[in-house]
Amino acid sequence: MPKGYWVSAYRTISDPEKLAAYNKLAGPAVQLGGGRILARGGRVAAHDAGIAERTVLIEFDSFEQALAAHESEAYQEALVALSDGVERDFRIIEGID
Repeated sequence: MPKGYWVSAYRTISDPEKLAAYNKLAGPAVQLGGGRILARGGRVAAHDAGIAERTVLIEFDSFEQALAAHESEAYQEALVALSDGVERDFRIIEGID
């Protein structure tokens, strides 16, 4: 079964306090949903139209598990805390089996 991934590329961070509140809630929500954080922040080499901002990669055992974790009450609470504190490109993608 192909794995599922959350890929977040942050375009701008306008409110670091909201991001910190989100991080405090999102980490446990991701773990509760079965996710494993593979990359968060750190160095980025952006190419083409990419922006060298914060990038996050989270792995789940399946695409369905990744979808369910995003829809979970715990993660939705984290999104409320984040609200308009960032502009990001967030995707849930299916891996290759």
